[in-house]
Amino acid sequence: MIYDLRVYEHADGCADAVRERFLAEVATRFPDHGIELVGVFVDAATDRLTYLTRFADEAARAAAWASFGSDPGWQAAKKASEVKGPLVVKQQVSLLSPAMPGLPLA
Repeated sequence: MIYDLRVYEHADGCADAVRERFLAEVATRFPDHGIELVGVFVDAATDRLTYLTRFADEAARAAAWASFGSDPGWQAAKKASEVKGPLVVKQQVSLLSPAMPGLPLA
């Protein structure tokens, strides 16, 4: 099992737009591409959107993200949401493996 943790740093004034797009256009497409969403969080100090996904292995992760990235619906939604500029200015990705398998995440 491999976990993919992503943190999105939003453009000035775009925190709400990032969350709205994630809810409407990103999270809803994940199941179609084999992406299991474990949790979504907002950093109380920075308002950054952070989410955790889970995959069987690195090959499944790579295939799922490639599939998502080439999804025409996602590409159109991203383009439409960024007519005034990008919503996300920086994305941090961390790949995590369970340190103590068998322990629950929550």
